[in-house]
Amino acid sequence: MSSLGDIQDRIDAACAKAGRANDVTLIAVSKVQPLERVEAVLKMGHRVFGENRVQEAAGKWPGFRETFENIDLHLIGPLQTNKVKQAVGLFDVIHSVDREKLARKLAEEFDAADKQIPCFLQINTGEEEQKAGCLPAEADAFVRACREDYALPVAGLMCIPPADEEPSLHFALLKKIAVRNGLSGLSMGMSGDFESAIALGATHIRVGSAIFGARVPG
Repeated sequence: MSSLGDIQDRIDAACAKAGRANDVTLIAVSKVQPLERVEAVLKMGHRVFGENRVQEAAGKWPGFRETFENIDLHLIGPLQTNKVKQAVGLFDVIHSVDREKLARKLAEEFDAADKQIPCFLQINTGEEEQKAGCLPAEADAFVRACREDYALPVAGLMCIPPADEEPSLHFALLKKIAVRNGLSGLSMGMSGDFESAIALGATHIRVGSAIFGARVPG
């Protein structure tokens, strides 16, 4: 079922080709996957997973955490402000901080829970109207606000390139914004393009179907 080993081999090869150490975090995107597929990957020893929805994660991961130690759970989908408290209780990393209202709410919840979670700021590199994320022209101000006004632990930037455009152009833009702001974390690259993302400095890649197979909608 799983090609986890194949993906890890491809990551190793992409890092070698780019002349960099393999410091890439592979996030196994388990959204809309049957529990048995997720459990199979857990049994292989993988511990870093990504979910798109707070509600789905809440129904899945508390049970797995009872059985498997050291799970590192990443929220990679959009986060509504009314789900912030629940998300902070469930996740170890948040990749989709896309607006100041959410940054403010997260800061308030971090204070209330006496907890800090690394955050990636989502940049809408394709400037797509239907897609979440800060526009590239506003990215520097957004990074500054998240750091200075809300004291968020900003780990880096995240993007999801437009489906019909060359992804490497968007990866390069995200890296340029990150470097300009002194950020090292780059959450970019999925099943079809993660090798290009690694070549351009990705530190976190989000791979679902290439590990689990096609999604199974509920």
